[in-house]
Amino acid sequence: MNRISPNLNIMIKAAEKASKVLIRDFGELENLQVTQKGPKDFVTNSDKKVEKILIEELEKYKKNYSFLSEENGKIENKDKENVWIIDPIDGTNNFLHGIPHFSISIGLKSSNEIIAGVIFDPIKNELFFGEKNNGSYINNHRIRVSKKNNLDECLFASNNAGIKSENLSTRNLGSAALDLAYVGSGRFDGYFQNNLHIWDIAAGIIIVKEAGGTINDINLSQIENVNIRASSNTIYEKMLKKLSNF
Repeated sequence: MNRISPNLNIMIKAAEKASKVLIRDFGELENLQVTQKGPKDFVTNSDKKVEKILIEELEKYKKNYSFLSEENGKIENKDKENVWIIDPIDGTNNFLHGIPHFSISIGLKSSNEIIAGVIFDPIKNELFFGEKNNGSYINNHRIRVSKKNNLDECLFASNNAGIKSENLSTRNLGSAALDLAYVGSGRFDGYFQNNLHIWDIAAGIIIVKEAGGTINDINLSQIENVNIRASSNTIYEKMLKKLSNF
């Protein structure tokens, strides 16, 4: 593995620190499901706690960088060209229902381009990360997109909302960030979904690209209603031809 940049190292450490709170809260949430207390309020507090840790850790080393996050929205500092894009719990509904499939997602946008991304699944202890011109990895092992060429053999991630897919096998696992990480690692062959927020996919964009994949052009200044199409170069055009309402 090539040496990672200081920025990416900061992102990884922040995600790992915040994950300790997330794992503890997930365990407590399972007890809440039994006692009938307010799990939604509990999850909202978890979101805020994790996001607070992420912001504090990232600001320790890059005080002037700006932020765009799910809970706090835009936080503009002196450096507006470099922006941390944060989703503290991607897969909140899974978390809420005790389903162990969610992640911490951190992307770094520089001059309107995502240059680094970290997606950490704390339950499975899978750390996906990618950086411009430096490849994508899971737990320090290089990953690449699927090499499949036949769509009949492919498995795609999507919730299918607002999209018609013709004869494509799909799964909806409930975490956009992990869906993209799985495309980057070849577990999924492609991913298509509409009406996302930019923090859902920022980290995954660079992970897929650096794993050799293709993603549609995305306006990184658009926060809501973001549509994404991602797959290997081999099947990208074939996949698009099977989709409508894009």
